[in-house]
Amino acid sequence: MSASPVVSAREALSLWTRIGWTSFGGPAGQISLMHRALVDERQWVTEERFLHALSFCTLLPGPEAQQLATYLGWVTRGVRGAVVAGSLFVIPGFLVMWLLSALYAVYGDVNAVAGILGGLQAAVIPIIIDAVMRVGRRALSGRLSVVLAVAAFVAVTFLGIPYPVVVVIALATGALLLRPSGQDANTTSAPALDHDASEEVTAAQRRTALIAGAVAAVLWLLPVVALVVFLGRDHVFSQEALFFSKTALITFGGAYAVLGYVAQQAVSTYGWVTPRDMVTGLGLAESTPGPLIMVVQFVGFLGAYNNPGSLPPLVAGTIGSVITVWVTFLPCFMFIFFGAPYVERLRNQPRIAAALRGVTAAVVGFIASLALAFTLLVAFGTVNVVEVGPLTLPDPVWSTIDWGQLFIAALAAVALFRLRWGVIRTIAAAAVLGLLGALLS
Repeated sequence: MSASPVVSAREALSLWTRIGWTSFGGPAGQISLMHRALVDERQWVTEERFLHALSFCTLLPGPEAQQLATYLGWVTRGVRGAVVAGSLFVIPGFLVMWLLSALYAVYGDVNAVAGILGGLQAAVIPIIIDAVMRVGRRALSGRLSVVLAVAAFVAVTFLGIPYPVVVVIALATGALLLRPSGQDANTTSAPALDHDASEEVTAAQRRTALIAGAVAAVLWLLPVVALVVFLGRDHVFSQEALFFSKTALITFGGAYAVLGYVAQQAVSTYGWVTPRDMVTGLGLAESTPGPLIMVVQFVGFLGAYNNPGSLPPLVAGTIGSVITVWVTFLPCFMFIFFGAPYVERLRNQPRIAAALRGVTAAVVGFIASLALAFTLLVAFGTVNVVEVGPLTLPDPVWSTIDWGQLFIAALAAVALFRLRWGVIRTIAAAAVLGLLGALLS
């Protein structure tokens, strides 16, 4: 297995640093950002390989965008590339969330920062719309794949069907009805599979990846065991290590699928945070770089800050942040290192490739659902749910509409699509507008 073209360590470090600091907008924006950078601009991986990796990562527990970054890092630079890509995808968001958590804990108010983040959120709306269009054009190559994407969107958005169930149905449908090329079963001809980028993973490369997976497992579990042994199960650090290790293994379908459980446990069972804290944490995670699941870092910080023991509260909160992020993301590396070498060998297995293409179609629908949810959250701030017959529909609270956010989003759309500004320039301008709005309000 080798990447084409050859990617230098400096190039990889530069790209993943940039992606880490600009990965706003949750999975939809992040997947689009990686697709644009690695497939369209640099041609480090083929379209075929990118979509195959995305399908696999969707099947794993944990944040699919971070796992996709880790997988693509492994494809382009091996184990070291995976560590760099996966780590840099998380570290910027960790630093920003730590700072915001500390400000919130000490002052209880992040209004000025919230203005900047609000501007960033607004700018992300056109970026996410571009993501849905960009990924959809490439992934949906036949009538049935389009039907699968639309069905997944309706199932997740309006019917409330759990995303893992949708993925399993798409997996089976793809295996039965899609051709390996991703076209409908009634298509008379299909392009060849991606042989150019399907170099066999050597035994040595597979062994190195498996060793790396074992190391990730040890690095994940050893601190958890040490905390429980030396501090006891009732210490807040031990509780956070155990609880967030468990959530890392059950987070199928992205962060939204597990946030209700995290909120219930953090508020009612452990008493780490209040309901208001959870809403604030979700808002910060939505508008900072990195995976949406970084909301658990906010919870981990406040949980330790509010229960510091003999430590200064800020020190305890910082340790809680580190523990939470550590046990949340180390399993992600483990899954990729254990699975990627074998998944690469499946790309030219026709039926398995077809099944994963069914998953890719469902992912497009899921990204569209996330785009709608994020847009409603930014535009209205408050969104209720209303029952209409058998459907569960999002019902915006029109009195909470934020015209300033929509104005910034419109300007960002003009900058991106009409003026052809880059993503960094656009979000920087939006952040300034958001700050000015907060200072003038």
